[in-house]
Amino acid sequence: MLAEERYRRIRALLRDHGTVSVEHMTEKLGVSRETIRRDLVELDTLGEIRRVHGGAMLAESEPPINVRAGIRVKEKRAVARGALTHVRSGQTLFIDAGTTTAILADALTTLDGLHVITNSVAVASKLADIRAARAGTHDVHLVGGTFNASVGATYGGAAISEVYRFHADLALLSPVGVDAAHGATSFFPEEAEMADAMSRNAKQTVILADYSKIGVLSRVVSCPPQRISVLVTNARASKIPGAGELCSAFGAVDYV
Repeated sequence: MLAEERYRRIRALLRDHGTVSVEHMTEKLGVSRETIRRDLVELDTLGEIRRVHGGAMLAESEPPINVRAGIRVKEKRAVARGALTHVRSGQTLFIDAGTTTAILADALTTLDGLHVITNSVAVASKLADIRAARAGTHDVHLVGGTFNASVGATYGGAAISEVYRFHADLALLSPVGVDAAHGATSFFPEEAEMADAMSRNAKQTVILADYSKIGVLSRVVSCPPQRISVLVTNARASKIPGAGELCSAFGAVDYV
């Protein structure tokens, strides 16, 4: 297979799946690990991809949210269940927008009397449905602002100002990547600004990140290491190079 054809197929895999492992690319393309690694170095040099531990992701953007919603669902559910152990009935929560936090909203059905402030339409809708089914269970506040239809969330100055009106027990955030040196990072500045505002106005910050996000550094810091109380991630993340540094960088790491 010619190099250009491999590059085309690698780009297609990354567009469809977000972060893709070297093993998966090797299997799909039918070439050696050494060939894939050389191809990734070349594409990284060209600025088309970003290499991460064990694989790569596209440099220019995240996959669309409808694509991300179908990726690693089992792992995201495990992370949501793990995050749930840090939440108690009656607490005030900030929850940002993301496919993992949307799954978390389903897990919150087991609790009562939550006060939830979110910029995510999916999170607000799911919790409002719960409230309708179980009269008055949760108080849900969707912050106003500039609506991003592709993400299904509100952003911008008006949304940030609204967040600063509240003080929460927990900020539950799902970033693009997490590493020990930089903490949680996001691809778009407006997403990072929202997560930053939520973490600043919460007593504790819980980061929800499936294993593929560990060791990934995205464009903008959304929550520095010193503000991360707990990182909840999958058990397989403990085998990623540099995972040992996470425990010393953050308050705690829960492997689920």
